[in-house]
Amino acid sequence: MSKLIKKQSKTAGQVPGTLVYVGEKRAEKPNITVIDYGKEHFEEKGVKNIEEYFGYKGTNTITWINVNGLQDIELIQELGGKFDIHQLVLEDIVNTGQRPKMEDSDNYIFIVLKMIYFDESKNDIVSEQVSLILAKNFVITFQEKEGDVFDGVRERIRKAKGRIRNMGTDYLAYTIIDAVVDNYFVVMENISEKIEGMENGLINNPTPENLQTIHGLKRDIIFLRKTVWPLREVISGIEKNETPLIQKKTLMYFRDVYDHTIQVIDTIESFRDTVSGLLDIYMSSISNRMNEVMKVLTIIATIFIPITFVAGIYGMNFDPSVSKFNMPELGWPFGYIFALGIMGVIAIGMLVYFRRKKWL
Repeated sequence: MSKLIKKQSKTAGQVPGTLVYVGEKRAEKPNITVIDYGKEHFEEKGVKNIEEYFGYKGTNTITWINVNGLQDIELIQELGGKFDIHQLVLEDIVNTGQRPKMEDSDNYIFIVLKMIYFDESKNDIVSEQVSLILAKNFVITFQEKEGDVFDGVRERIRKAKGRIRNMGTDYLAYTIIDAVVDNYFVVMENISEKIEGMENGLINNPTPENLQTIHGLKRDIIFLRKTVWPLREVISGIEKNETPLIQKKTLMYFRDVYDHTIQVIDTIESFRDTVSGLLDIYMSSISNRMNEVMKVLTIIATIFIPITFVAGIYGMNFDPSVSKFNMPELGWPFGYIFALGIMGVIAIGMLVYFRRKKWL
């Protein structure tokens, strides 16, 4: 799981608008792809020269520019200058510790999202910041690295599935946001499976590894809650925002995303209560196991108390020749067997008594 708070000490004391990349350092160069489309037009390619995608700015088609990698500050700066993106917005783009939010400028809408998906190779949840610029005829997305949840969106554009090729940039922004939110459900299913398996394990055989897993689940849920709650405000802000960049016919789709966000929040709150219950189950199971162990030890100790008493008496060795009251059994041929017999009778009698009392 990604860190709850990313280190931002590099940005301390900097002039507002200074671009400082805050995130995981990567050796590979940023990868930029462009998808330009219309009702009858489609073009997809990777670009290396900034002038190549600047030519798409004044076209009547819909252009989606996707930037994978934020470590090249000069590239981000140049791209922002070409598309008139404010310096403070660029600062938020390269600072990947941002809270999900929406900012409405005169010519574009700036949206920050948290893309979360499950990495099967690491068996862990991976989080990545996605920044989105929605303008009149283009959408720019900025990601920390290659690999995302937008393959379905790209496939719909390539094959002209649905209404995406007939709608504007606002609908493209909706599909990107919807893909991010829908993938939350995949992560929720994974967490749900872990919780179900954990419940059975805690009841049958609680182990210290179970406790580590519970704390890991709590950490994941806290992170998801921290991510999704602000997203609800973002979607709500888009619905209420009166901007010409978002058409009225597209608002109903954003309302659907809002409903999905509320559903994710309800699921997270349910998981939060369930994981707290798992911790209670773990503590109860450990306590019950300890009680069983203490019960057995107590019964054993209780049985040996009278036996130890008998052995202590016959271990005093008072000389019977001095007085007839001094342990006459020492001179008796069956004295040893008699003492063992008394001990055996006491032990068996106590076991029978415990069984009748249902203590065993």
